[in-house]
Formats: sequence, structure tokens, C-alpha cells
Amino acid sequence: MNNTLMNDEAQKKSVLTPDQDYYKDIFHQHANDEYAEAIQLAQNRVSDFLQNNRKPFSGIRPDEMKSKVENVDLDTPLPDYESLLNEADELYVKHATAYHLPEYIAHLNCPVVIPALAAEVLISAINSSQDTYDQSAGGTFIERKLIDWTSKQIGYSENADGIFTAGGSQSNLMGLLLARDYFSLEYQKWNIKLDGLPHDASKFRIFVSDKAHFSNHKNAWILGLGEQAIVHVGVDSRYRMDPKQLEKAIAAEIEKGNIPIAITATAGTTDFGNVDPLTEIAHIANRHNLWLHVDAAYGCGLLLTEKYRYLLNGIELADSVTIDYHKSFFQPISSSAFIVKNKLHLNIIKHHADYLNPKEQDYDALPAQINKSIIQSTRRFDALKLWFTLRYMGKEKLGQYTDTIIETAQQTANYLENDENFELLCHSDMGVLVFRYINGLDPANYCSINQYIKEKLFFSGEVLVASTKVNGNFYLKFTIFNPLTTLNDIKNILNLIKQNGNEYQQLN
Repeated sequence: MNNTLMNDEAQKKSVLTPDQDYYKDIFHQHANDEYAEAIQLAQNRVSDFLQNNRKPFSGIRPDEMKSKVENVDLDTPLPDYESLLNEADELYVKHATAYHLPEYIAHLNCPVVIPALAAEVLISAINSSQDTYDQSAGGTFIERKLIDWTSKQIGYSENADGIFTAGGSQSNLMGLLLARDYFSLEYQKWNIKLDGLPHDASKFRIFVSDKAHFSNHKNAWILGLGEQAIVHVGVDSRYRMDPKQLEKAIAAEIEKGNIPIAITATAGTTDFGNVDPLTEIAHIANRHNLWLHVDAAYGCGLLLTEKYRYLLNGIELADSVTIDYHKSFFQPISSSAFIVKNKLHLNIIKHHADYLNPKEQDYDALPAQINKSIIQSTRRFDALKLWFTLRYMGKEKLGQYTDTIIETAQQTANYLENDENFELLCHSDMGVLVFRYINGLDPANYCSINQYIKEKLFFSGEVLVASTKVNGNFYLKFTIFNPLTTLNDIKNILNLIKQNGNEYQQLN
């Protein structure tokens, strides 16, 4: 070897020596001490967050929060992990919303189970990507087994399939994409993937209830159909899709010369926690040759419980289903899935790349999950969280959590109905209750007093409740999503609402 080559090799070894301080921050075989220090300090902050929080929010105002973040100079690194975690405390942890406290009763954010948090440590550090088998051998089959398990809970046969996704909105997008492309292939002999939208795509119509998730509208736009493609169907007294009105809506669109292609039913509405009549809707979809997608992002928790599983009867008739484990399975964000009854329908979205999933590959022998994904190539091994949860806790215990939440919501609904200070809009299949403080007020003041109550509670940080509008009127909303929340906790929250309501009346 000549001197030049020897010098090059020596220089390379010098630069790449693992024990040099320059490389201490990279996760590699010589970085265990560094990694352990960082993880331990982070774990200490999590413990502080868990043990020392007494209210769900600090109450910090947006202008103060913005100022704190903007004052950071990102071009000047901090000297050590202690300084780094101190800064994170000031900018994030101290002002993070504490979903685990019973005083948090606002949105669909669940407390998380500890085995899933243990899985997060492995997921983040090992950093597998779920594209192909050669990037995640065990992960590929763990994810597939969990998809099969979920399909079985839905009531699907072994012919079902699916994939983990980033969230319910993405899963809903996949449902509408398959509905659109399947209809075009099956009934128009037109391949949208290859040839773009057919000339009459502007006439495609998708039917959803008035209370369906907003992602349906965004997804129709993303798919090139426009929000005009969404047809709102009227609801019953509990804000569930009305099958009779669905039939009328379909007939009306056909009369106009439009083309019905799909129905999205909701199992667990965001505002009311109620489940559309799935069996009746499925029969209507079948009669009209429409794709039926069920958005069970919230209601999927009913799959876990024998006592209330009947509320999902008919879900097994759907062509596709959205599941959000990071809602009703108590998983950390993100952990969701899209499931189809017929695995062949996933071929619609398959696309081959020679460097990743070549066409000639035998995918039974060497599987590639990327064949089932539409917008994620690199994808976290989120399935491990659910695996840890089921293997350590089991389905039955998770189902008991769901039972408890439903029953606490029922008790709360009864309590609200018997308190003259409040007006309950309707009962819930799951855990969302829409109500307002009235206390004998002139109805003209109902909206303003409830807006005042919500804002006061939020910036005090003592209690976080949500709100919504129904027929233009402002309501408060409880989302009971924590099995540790008791009726006594809720009574305390209602007393705070009354106090703020009385304060408003005194001021006005």
C-alpha cells in the first residue's frame, strides 16, 4: 500500500474513532452511557409531570407562550442535558395539557397505558421503518398479526387486511380513495390511478351525516372531488344518521343526475359519542352498490367490551373501517389503522419502485407493508405499542375500562338531567355529553354565559372542558375518556361551572 493510501486510511480511522467526544451524541454501540443519561433525565421530568401536576393546564396566555419560544436562539446549543431538559420544562412540560387528570374532560385525548410507553422507548431508539421486510422483520409480522386480530374483532373473515396509519383522518382518506377508485374501476371501467379522474367525477357524491367528522370534507377536496361531493344526511334525535333521510338523499342526487359512490357512517360521533345505525345503512349501501366506510376512530373501543359490543352491530358489513387505537385503546399518539374487508381492494393503491418493492418480488414470501400505504413510506413501528398492551394487559381489561367510561357517562347524564342549573342535549352511546348552564336565565343569554364559563375555566387551568355549536347555539361539552374519572370528580367540575355562571350573572 502506498503512503498516500496509508495516510488516507489513518486519517479515516482517526476521524471515525467511536470513543471520540465528537460522536458522543449519535446512537451507536459506544454511546450507551450518553443514551442512559439522556433517557434518565427525560424520565425524571416525566415523573415530575405525573406526580406534581394538580390541574390540567397552567393557564398560560398565547402571547406569553409565544414570547418564551421566540426568545430561544436555535443557533446556540445548550451545554448539557440538564440545561436542555430545564429549557424543555419551561417551554413545554410545565404548560403541557395533563390528559391523565380527571379535570381534563375536553377532547378525545385518552390517558395512556404504561406498557405502550415502554414500547415507545424501543420504537424510538431502534427506529425501524415499516416499509419493507428488510427494514423491519419482526415488525412486519407483528403489525400484520395485529391487523388480523383487529379484523377479527370487527367480524371480518381471513380475507381482510389493512395497515397502521398516522391517524383517523388518514384512514378516512384511504376509505374514500378506495371508494372512488373502486367505483370507477368496477362500474366505469376507468383506472383513476393511471388515467386521472373521469370526465364525470364532478358528479360523484359521498353521503355523511350532519355530525360526521370534518375529515370527510377535506378528503373529498384532496381527492379532487371538491367539498361539493359531500352530501349531508339528516339525523335523528340523538344526532345519528337517519336511514330514511339517507334513502331520500340518495334518490335526490340521482334525480339531479349525480352519481352516488359511497357512504361514510360514524361509529362514535365527535360531538355526541353516538353510533349511526350501521346495519340499516349497510343494507342501503348494498342496494345501491355503494362503498360503505365506517369511521370508528372513536367507537372502536366498543370492540373491546362484551357488554356494549352490540352497539357496533353491522360494522362487519362495511367495506372499510377506521380504527384509532390512540383514542379508545389508550395508546400514545400515533396509533391508528385502516382495515378493509377484501384485501384485494388494497391492490388499487399498490405502486412499485425497483429500489423498494419491485414488481417481480414474491410478496407472500417477502412481504412489504408499503404496498398498502398511500402517503407514508417511512413509517414508525407504532404497532409495537398495541402489542405490548395486549400482551401485558389483555383485551378484557381494556374492555373493562371502556365499560367504566360508558357507565360514568350514563351517571353524569342522569345527574345533569336532574339539576335545574343545566340542560342536557342528549344521552351518549359512549362518553360525550353536550349541555349548557341555564339557571333560569333568559335564553338569549345562554350562549354568552357558557362562552364566559369555558374561557374562565381554561385560563384558570383548573378544568378543561370543550364546546361546540348545535343549530348555531353554543354548548359546553364533556368528553369522558378516563376510566379513573368518577361521578364525584364530575360533580366538582359542575360546581366550578356553577360558580363561574354565578360570577357572570353578578358582573352582568
